Amino acid sequence: MRKTVVFDLDGTLADTSGDLLAAANYCFRDMGLGDVLSPERDSGVALRGGKRMLTVGLERTDRYSLETVEAYYPVLLKAYGETICAHSWIYSGAMETIEALKSRGFGVGICTNKPEGLADQLLKELGVRDAFEALVGADTLPVRKPDPAPLVETVARLGGEMPHTVLVGDSDTDRNTAKAAGVPSILVTFGPSGEDMAALMPEALMSDYAELPEIVERLIGTA
Repeated sequence: MRKTVVFDLDGTLADTSGDLLAAANYCFRDMGLGDVLSPERDSGVALRGGKRMLTVGLERTDRYSLETVEAYYPVLLKAYGETICAHSWIYSGAMETIEALKSRGFGVGICTNKPEGLADQLLKELGVRDAFEALVGADTLPVRKPDPAPLVETVARLGGEMPHTVLVGDSDTDRNTAKAAGVPSILVTFGPSGEDMAALMPEALMSDYAELPEIVERLIGTA
């Protein structure tokens, strides 16, 4: 049975915080609040998703309500989709390492809490969509990470099995997803929340994509 390496997207494969923050600030300007979030302060917030950005910004301006978050979430998604790749980039070495894993026989896919359509759009605009055989997003199934079902679905689409899978991510969501699915997790330390990853006690930490093939083979063996 094929062995598989599944990646989170935002904060793991690509730094997308700039475009996410721009979409959130579009909403805050529409509310008359100006640009509430900044790249210097809030990159980590951005990688927690649209609703989290709206929540943090509204709390910061004493305007929070769940109704406002829900009302502006579609606005944020629309704004993000219109300018999804102006300030986003793939982390150094990621695609070279992914091609190396594929050449060794590993199946490679993405399991993200970004809506599937936006994830597909972003990967295409970054020019890397064809590198991934499977893509499961936040709305592909009725549940999202940390429920293990999206990860299980990604692995199934790759033709793999859970005992021969590893999840690469950048957050407690990814750590908890892997734990719930009974697979090892590798958490990256080069993202905005990198200093917090060790406390989550993953099976491995990764500071550079060049380290990944050795870590994968140590955790699940050769393909």
